[in-house]
Amino acid sequence: MRMGLWCMAWAALLPVGSGAAADKALSVTIYTGDLALVQERRDIDIKAGRQRIEFTDVSAQIRPETASLTAGDISIVEQNFDFDLLTPAKLMEKAIGQEITIVRVNPATGAETREQAQVLATNNGVVLKIGQRIEVLRDDGLPVRVIFNKVPENLRARPTLSVTVVGAHAGTRAATLSYLTPGLGWKADYVALYNEGDSKIDVQGWVTLTNSSGTTYENAQTLLVAGSPSQVESEGGANNYRSPMRRSTLQNPGTESGSRERLGDYYLYPLAERTTIANQQTKQVSFLDVHGVAAEHGYEFRNRWLGTAETPLSAKSIYSFSTSAHAGLGDQLPAGILRFYMRDKRGDAQFIGESRIDHTPLGSTLSLATGDAFDVKVHAIVDKRTRLATFDWLTDMRYELTNALLRPVVVKLRQEGLWGDASIKAASQNGARLSAEAAEWAVTVPANGKASLTASFETRY
Repeated sequence: MRMGLWCMAWAALLPVGSGAAADKALSVTIYTGDLALVQERRDIDIKAGRQRIEFTDVSAQIRPETASLTAGDISIVEQNFDFDLLTPAKLMEKAIGQEITIVRVNPATGAETREQAQVLATNNGVVLKIGQRIEVLRDDGLPVRVIFNKVPENLRARPTLSVTVVGAHAGTRAATLSYLTPGLGWKADYVALYNEGDSKIDVQGWVTLTNSSGTTYENAQTLLVAGSPSQVESEGGANNYRSPMRRSTLQNPGTESGSRERLGDYYLYPLAERTTIANQQTKQVSFLDVHGVAAEHGYEFRNRWLGTAETPLSAKSIYSFSTSAHAGLGDQLPAGILRFYMRDKRGDAQFIGESRIDHTPLGSTLSLATGDAFDVKVHAIVDKRTRLATFDWLTDMRYELTNALLRPVVVKLRQEGLWGDASIKAASQNGARLSAEAAEWAVTVPANGKASLTASFETRY
């Protein structure tokens, strides 16, 4: 049934919360994991004895168990969160078994007729008993409205937290209401413009705030926390699924300290001015703007196992740079997505790829893959596999690298999957054993040319 047919005359019936106040100081601390701490400070009038104070415009997703009210000389008896919001459908649902007034207008004459009706059901439509007949409230465009005698006490125009308190004496108190809520979150987004001529990048960082909590936060002092506070999963909410491993962008973690404010093991990013975070709104604020940072462009290929690939595969296009205060971006970087751009011959910035970065300390080296290289390919081939003993094998690998560019390139070729006590028995050029599972070689491939690397691995399996 289309609720637009109803003209509800209920505005004058709404209760006014005793906790409502025009003047209040609001601060919002937003974490990166869809969590926010809301703190509302206001003066409230307290009577002597037991009373109920109502706070409207709290988050519709408030975690009621985290709500805390502090004020002088009061004791808290109980608190309730009323989230059943006032809508035409809810009004009709709450009126089941009660009488309402149906007003119909004759389109030809404009004359009104009124009938008393009892609401029997609201399942996929409204069923009414009018006198001795049963009628379905039709949705046919005829001018019909419904009049209710009152608004049910448990229906609210806005999400409301009510607190029952006992005041020691009458008077005005300075009170602070604080609570945690999901539906408010932020993330970092980065835009990097790479200048191929001088191998430098310009990087701008944006904070993106998103509010889907069901409430607008007016003129709020906003503080962003970069970090991942631990939260206890609700019973039955544990998720043992692990997402597939992705390529790490952190090549070398930094060891520098900066001047940014900390909170425990997290970093703080306060917004310079108070701001209004409207419900169902996304807001962006700049927090990083750095130009002319040295960057290195190269290529990387990772062979996941000791086997022959069916076809040559593309190397990854890699961009590396530092976050150091001396020759880098000069700041701690909250986790987010960094998008790379490069200017074409016309001078227009074109998108060339993106990578996700984790929380990155000052002084780190980042290595970001922007996509597959069109002209640089690697073909991994098993030349021979020899059984040395019952469980010992010698695998002779050959890697054929091709380069269709007008300039030579260096490809960091990484062989992974070296499990257990695997060892490198021989290689056509020197490399580095990165870990028990991986080794890497830097292979130079000439312009419009080819290069080859061979290596022998002894493994047990």
